[in-house]
Amino acid sequence: MNTTILTATHHTPCGDLLIGAVGHRICLCDWAAGGSPRPVVERRLRRLYGPLSTPGAADSPLIDEARRQLDLYFDRRLRKFDLPLAIDGTPLQQAVWRRLTAIPYASTISYSQLAASVGHHTAVRAVASACGANAISIIVPCHRVTGADGSLTGYAGGIAAKRRLLDLESHAATPIP
Repeated sequence: MNTTILTATHHTPCGDLLIGAVGHRICLCDWAAGGSPRPVVERRLRRLYGPLSTPGAADSPLIDEARRQLDLYFDRRLRKFDLPLAIDGTPLQQAVWRRLTAIPYASTISYSQLAASVGHHTAVRAVASACGANAISIIVPCHRVTGADGSLTGYAGGIAAKRRLLDLESHAATPIP
């Protein structure tokens, strides 16, 4: 596929996110350092879909919906996102990313538990790498994965953002229907 990924910047209490859509699916919700996604994420998305637009260069009802749901999440009124996602990657990455979306709100699992749950008991590093390659932060909740001892380890948005997201979820209000 060679198209343009529509993008927009979204301000959150934890930092700026760059949201991207290709076709009718969200393919990007990454911590935006200087208005760009992480280089490893951008390279993969360009290879899969094509170039990224200048943030805000085009209207996208899907990006608007992602922003609305993110705002509800940060207002503690949304516990599960309902967006069509483009989670294209290797078979292991896809398995990890799908499993991440099944981690209950306000819950955590360890990287070793995640590896076991996708059938790769001894591939903890590969599973951690797949988490790190997640291009759809928060919506595909890799922040819910911790070290074996419960410690907060690597996160694209930084450990402080990971802590804030987990704190936000642990003190959530009743979600909207």
